[in-house]
Parts: sequence; structure tokens; C-alpha cells
Amino acid sequence: MQLKEPIFSLLEQLQYLLERITNEQYVKNIAVLSDSSIGQHIRHTLEFFIELENGYENGTVDYDKRMRNHKIESDRDYAIGTIIQIRSRLVKINKDLKICVEYGVGEKSTAIVATNYFRELVYNLEHTVHHMAIIRIGVNAIAKIELPAEFGIATSTLNYRNVCAQ
Repeated sequence: MQLKEPIFSLLEQLQYLLERITNEQYVKNIAVLSDSSIGQHIRHTLEFFIELENGYENGTVDYDKRMRNHKIESDRDYAIGTIIQIRSRLVKINKDLKICVEYGVGEKSTAIVATNYFRELVYNLEHTVHHMAIIRIGVNAIAKIELPAEFGIATSTLNYRNVCAQ
């Protein structure tokens, strides 16, 4: 599966951060992140992979109805264990799935859309990069941790920068 390496790389980068940040920094509400914490962004990101795993088993992915496990956002070691579990279950054959999406506030608007496992892995990859960019801002606001240069930067942006540098 071509998606394995880039997703593993992102998860390894998250684990790298978690191994270097203190639990106090992990749970600290950060003003520049609208008073959310690095832990909350990690939880949110990992739960999308967990929901995809659940959806793979039952045929329907519903990111809006995912289980919120607050232990992921409050315990770095537990979050690291969750990353390891996600990596161990990630490689599967592609199969058709349905995704349930809700739009609108107050008035419920729900749609069921055809998708597949690989397409949802691409979505999760992009979603992870997006949250890693936010996490980078939070880390820079509260800690002196040197993150990998590619942390939170889309592959297309990295490729574009390389072309421009030549």
C-alpha cells in the first residue's frame, strides 16, 4: 500500500513530539490555539484513524459520532500507545465503505456518501497534516522542542519548496 509510508511517517513524527513534551505542556490550554491543548489536537487526529478502523469493520465511517477518549488528550503515554495500535492495524486491503456526514447547525442534515478505505486514508493523512500544523504553532508557543522540518507541512508544499530552491 503506497499510503503506508507517509502515514507511518506522520504518526512517527507525532510520537517523536510526545516523547519530548512534558505531560504538563501536553494538557496546557494555549491561547494561540483558542485555548485548546496539544493533547486535544492529538486526540482529535488519532480518533479519526480509530473511527476509520471501526468503519472498516462495520462498513460505515462516521467521524462525527466517533468516541471521544479523553485519556488520549490527558495522558501522553496513553496517546503513544494509541499511535502504536493505529500503526499495527493500518495496513488493510481496500474495500468500499460508506461515510455518514452531517451538515448544518441545529437542523440535522445527514448524507451517506460512497467512499473506500484508501480514500479515507488519504483524508486522514491530509487531516493529520492540518492538525500537525496547528500543533506546531502550539509547541512553538510553549516549548523549546525542535520538531522535524516537515512536521505539519503538506508534501505538495515540501515538493514546491524543493523546486523553488533549485
